[in-house]
Amino acid sequence: MWIYLLVFVATFLVDLVPFIGPPAWTVMVFCQMQFGLNIWLVLVTGVIGSTLGRFALSQYMPWLSDRYIKADKNEDLKFIGRKLSQRGWQIQLFVLVYTLTPMSSTPVFTAAGMARIPPVKIIPAFFVGKFISDMVMVLAGDYVVQNSKAIFAGLLTWKSLLTLLPGVLIIFVPLFIDWRVLLEQKKFRLNFHIWK
Repeated sequence: MWIYLLVFVATFLVDLVPFIGPPAWTVMVFCQMQFGLNIWLVLVTGVIGSTLGRFALSQYMPWLSDRYIKADKNEDLKFIGRKLSQRGWQIQLFVLVYTLTPMSSTPVFTAAGMARIPPVKIIPAFFVGKFISDMVMVLAGDYVVQNSKAIFAGLLTWKSLLTLLPGVLIIFVPLFIDWRVLLEQKKFRLNFHIWK
């Protein structure tokens, strides 16, 4: 049973990190294959750990944002967070659809945390989408393990870097757009001077 605790802790830690790292499903697949674990217990334990890791990430992102981003940009991010929080089902739909894609959810939680969007607005949709997408990956884990050399050889290809680009944009778009000017004055303006 301690191995399932390992799955929980490892997926929690992987999804606690505020930058793009290895996906939690790789931890689940590794543990399931290495220790011959029940695939469904691995999935449930891993998704719960991953969800709690993302929740914790969204909770400490405001502290990082306050510490490293200028006060006026923080106010701008809080403003957009309040605006987005008023559209609860739309945020949840976006998070659900995004989580079903192969892209990392780190940018979503980093941006949501900096914008102070309440986690209750995104965690339920994340859990559902994460469960579905990780189920597909964990069930396909045997294939991943058997072809691990080919997979790791292809990590730094132009295709893998291209899939990283949307995630990076999701982090930087909320940071560099002056949301208050956009929403109040209907003018698009970029501000790159946001760091303390």
